[in-house]
Order: sequence, then structure tokens, then C-alpha cells
Amino acid sequence: MMNIVILGAGQAAASLAAKLRASGHEAAITLIGEEPEPPYQRPPLSKAYLMGEMGLDRLTLRGADWWDENRITLRLGERATAIDRDRKTVATDKGEYPYDALALTLGASPRRLPAAIGGALPGVHVVRNLADIAGLKPVLTPGRRLVVIGGGYIGLEAAAVARKLGLEVTLVEAAPRILGRVAAPETADLIRALHRAHGVEIAEGTGIARITGDGAADGVELADGRLLPADLVICGIGIAPETALAEAAGLAIENGIAADGRGRTSDPAIWAAGDCASFPCPDGRMRLESVGNAIDMAEAVAANMLGAERDYAPKPWFWSDQFDAKLQIAGLNTGYDRVVMRPGAAEHAGSVWYYRAGRLVAVDALNEPRAYMIGKRLIEAGKSPAPEAVAEAADLKTLM
Repeated sequence: MMNIVILGAGQAAASLAAKLRASGHEAAITLIGEEPEPPYQRPPLSKAYLMGEMGLDRLTLRGADWWDENRITLRLGERATAIDRDRKTVATDKGEYPYDALALTLGASPRRLPAAIGGALPGVHVVRNLADIAGLKPVLTPGRRLVVIGGGYIGLEAAAVARKLGLEVTLVEAAPRILGRVAAPETADLIRALHRAHGVEIAEGTGIARITGDGAADGVELADGRLLPADLVICGIGIAPETALAEAAGLAIENGIAADGRGRTSDPAIWAAGDCASFPCPDGRMRLESVGNAIDMAEAVAANMLGAERDYAPKPWFWSDQFDAKLQIAGLNTGYDRVVMRPGAAEHAGSVWYYRAGRLVAVDALNEPRAYMIGKRLIEAGKSPAPEAVAEAADLKTLM
């Protein structure tokens, strides 16, 4: 009987464990996580949970009874320190665990600014886990001045929540525009207008010289010499896959822990899934940072650990809630060469359709759930209506 250890305790870990049991695996499953809490959802942390609209009971993915009923051993509050591939054991700061098969669902960690420019000062926050929110929640009070560093989805969501809570918010993006790496200018224009309509100041095309403060952050000095006073700073400059343990164990690393199409790492007894793992795609290797990928890849890996031998075929989808707007994204816009913009029926609404070599590859839909749904179905079916048809269609349903 195969003894399985899962290292990491997030969405991918919970999904992998559940799929193993649902697929008939009867032997031991041990899930080891560094945080003291059982697996929980991360997306609501920076939104509903931070706003006080969701409690920890709703954040948790499974109740305590479920883990017991499914005979899954939780080892929480334990930090893994080493993987011994020869002995097939995982060492933690509290013990050692043998495995027949090991799954790495280690997730990712927020990137931080260097300590040399003030990144480690008290009052500088990141938003990734419950401990981060516990430190941030008490200081997000009306009238305080917040500077958000980073104009990606993490920074924009944090800015929206803080503004709703009554803070004065300035968001700084070093690149020429917000969402520069992940979305077309048309999507960025919609999101920028949304934030400015709600009173967020946005400074683009200027980097950070340093975070100022003697003992605690009190401002952000920009590369152009401007000084933004701040009572607190949120750093939202992306996440990096957790690869240190895998690298120390000698596993192949390439844009995360390198796995094959079925989720195996360079050691056939070790598998990887979720934010920490990359897998082959037609253009090289891909790593997706999303709840959808964490669930789907983990379930595919669980099936393959039990002998399914099927390659993982991602169906990328993402979302971002900002103010009262929902941005829904289907597909991957990598390498797009043409964009079609459809105005929405209301203010701060619209959809952006991405094409690569004449093929529809992605859709961004802000407050346009119908456009998202139809775009997603078209992409999954491999159908590509002509860009002109998308632009001119009175009813998107005719594109089906």
C-alpha cells in the first residue's frame, strides 16, 4: 500500500488529498503545512475576509470532521527542512515522515523589496496568508494614508479594499502602465478608470527609490524625487514559486519545480502541483498562479499518482474583484498580436478579446459575465470567430 505525503497545505494540497480518497486510495495520506491553520482559500483574504465580510469558518476549505472521516493526517505548524530522496523521508522542525510517493504543493511566497531600501521596516506589509492579514487589518483605518507598490492584480485589489475602508490610497507602478505584464492596454484603461473614479491616485512609469522612516515606514520616495507620505505601505509586486526545498533535494527547477506533463518531477517518486510547479506546453514551460490551476492540476496529479497516466491539459481561468466590479479572464493571452475591444452596457464595463495568428486565445471581461461565458466556451471548443464578427456582433451568442 502506497504511503503518500503531501508537503504544503493550500488549495492544491486539499484538492489532491480529496481526489486521492475519492479515487479509492486507501493507504495513509499525511499533509504537512507550515501554517497552524488547516487548508483555506487565499483569494478572499485580500477582499471579503479583509473587509470583515467573511469569517475564518467560511474561509476554511474543509471542516475538521472531514479530515478525520477521510483518514487524512494533518501535521500543521510544521516547517519542512529537507527531503531525503535516497531514504524517501521528509524532515520537519518537529519530526521525520517516510513516504512511498511525495507530492509538493508548496505554493508561492510574496516578493519583497530589499531591506536596503526599507522593505523590512515595520509598517510595510504583504498580502498572502492569514498572518499577513492579521497584521494588516488593525491598521487599515479611515483617513490613514496608504501607498501600494505594484500595479498588478495583488496591488490593485489591496488598493480597492483600502479605499472602500476609507483610507487615502496612492498606487505606484514602475512600468509604463498598470497590468503591463498580464493584460492589454484596453483592459488596463478600464481598470485605471475604475480606480480613479473611486478616488485612488495612480502613478505609473516611476520606480521606488526607497521607503522612508526611522523605526517605521512613514513615506515612499519615488525614483523621480517625489515623496509620498504614508502611514503604511503594501508591497504587491508579485509572488515567487517555493522551490528551495526541491532545489536543495536536487530536483530540476525551471520556472518553478519542473514537472512532466503528468506532474512527475525529475524524481519519479516525487510529484508537484499548483503555484510551485511548471509543466510543458507548446511554447516551452508554463506555470499558472490561480485557484483553477491549483485544483485542476492537483486532481490530475492525484489520478496519475494512482496510475492514470494522463497528461494535464489546463483550462485557464482567473478572476479579480475590485470595488463593485468583477474582472473575469478566460484563456492565456501570451503572444497575442491583435485585440478587439467591445464596450460594455454600463460604466466601467467591457470585454477585450485576444487573438494570436488569427486564433482566439483569451478574453478579459469587466462586469460582462455573458462575454466571459461565451468567450470561455469558444476557447475551450477551439472556435475562433473573426475579430470583425466579435466587434460587430449585436448578440455575442451568435458567435457560438
